[in-house]
Amino acid sequence: MKPKRLRADVLAGLTTSFALLPECIAFALVAHLNPLMGLYGAFIICTLTALFGGRPGMVSGAAGSMAVVIVALVVQQGVQYLLATVLLGGLIMMAFGLLRLGKLVRMVPHPVMLGFVNGLAIIIALAQLEHFKSGEDWLSGTPLYLMTGLVALTMAIVYILPRLTKAVPPALVAILGVGLLVYLFGLPTRTLGDMAHIAGGLPTFALPDIPWNLDTLRIIAPYAILMALVGLLETLLTLNLTDEITETRGYPDRECVALGAANVVSGVFGGMGGCAMIGQTVINLSSGGRGRLSGVVAGVLILLFILFLSPLIERIPLAALVGVMFVVSQQTFAWASLRVANKVPLNDVLVIIAVTTITVFTDLATAVLCGIIIAALNFAWQQARELYADEHLESDGSKLYRLHGTLFFASTTPFLNQFDPANDPQKVTLDCRHLSFVDYSAIAALKTLRERYAKAGKHVQVFHLSERCKKLLKRAGVDHD
Repeated sequence: MKPKRLRADVLAGLTTSFALLPECIAFALVAHLNPLMGLYGAFIICTLTALFGGRPGMVSGAAGSMAVVIVALVVQQGVQYLLATVLLGGLIMMAFGLLRLGKLVRMVPHPVMLGFVNGLAIIIALAQLEHFKSGEDWLSGTPLYLMTGLVALTMAIVYILPRLTKAVPPALVAILGVGLLVYLFGLPTRTLGDMAHIAGGLPTFALPDIPWNLDTLRIIAPYAILMALVGLLETLLTLNLTDEITETRGYPDRECVALGAANVVSGVFGGMGGCAMIGQTVINLSSGGRGRLSGVVAGVLILLFILFLSPLIERIPLAALVGVMFVVSQQTFAWASLRVANKVPLNDVLVIIAVTTITVFTDLATAVLCGIIIAALNFAWQQARELYADEHLESDGSKLYRLHGTLFFASTTPFLNQFDPANDPQKVTLDCRHLSFVDYSAIAALKTLRERYAKAGKHVQVFHLSERCKKLLKRAGVDHD
């Protein structure tokens, strides 16, 4: 590795590690867990996916989407059942990758991808507001003017510094600079240590202390499946985004296997489950992190913070981290989706808005699923509208229909409406060289058409079917001669 690339990855990893800390602590608290479980999970998942995953430059850790999924389980069953769920969820992720199902992410349309990105950008921004308050007192412990000023200063450094020099990541300079300012002037502001104390030892190996039987499986399986689906979705969509930013290609199946293995290890070493984190990935990439080393550095530093550097790290002002995450939110949001809103089909705009809204108010899995369904229904509707037929009366008195489009469940009614069995001549010919048969509904529609003409005492001939269509009709027992 070139010295310049090595230096860029190390500095990017250091910057990313600072951004990982408050997020992982906050997500652990959301899930009613010891903050160290979030940090252990971040160390294990970030390091292992960076080493063995399919997307260098992408950062994984104890993600908020995973934390929301398991809150009810922790409250009802306790931490040990959570660890078993993380273990099982990891196995499901590994199976997903080994079965080479990562390519299914191609089924996610681009408008859904834009909605996902915009939704997460809004969530990142809204999450920072939680650091502005404590209990019932807005900005408890930090005057409003001071918090606002420090956040603004942090953002200014991140935006302005790249115009002066690109030798160091601007987010790193902003965090250290504002931290030093707060320390030297003794400014009364909340720090990372006010969220939680992060001092601890090495994670230790221990299988979850639960009964290993079918009753336990029935309890943890639904949560494990949901955790795996949410984690895989967020990871694969973040992988796509990373591919676009870096203009390189990742390997989704390999990433799924590595993520699953990392979750299994996290589960047996007392850590939370996790997946790719879009905010931290954007920080890593914008700080110059492109190789595996940046993720490894970020993960290992989390462990070093826990073991040796907690007194220093706990002094980092939350205002600096909030400012950086506000910038990340702005950089993550796909502003181009607003600029082209009047240039793309209205249906695509509605999909973007719907997925963005559902992501913010529910969860990623629901949003992406709804987006895919909306996009699929829109596609089916558009395809159904494009089916048409050209009519020609032949010299022998017969009628020829030249059909164009795709015949499937949504277009069977428009297909049948093209014909007039009562008024057509005795002999009717269908030219299907430009017509595709897709499903059983298409076969049923052709059968229905034949029956209508037969009832009228007329005969229909079908020509120029593709080999695939002939096989479909033959298998269904429908005559196409």
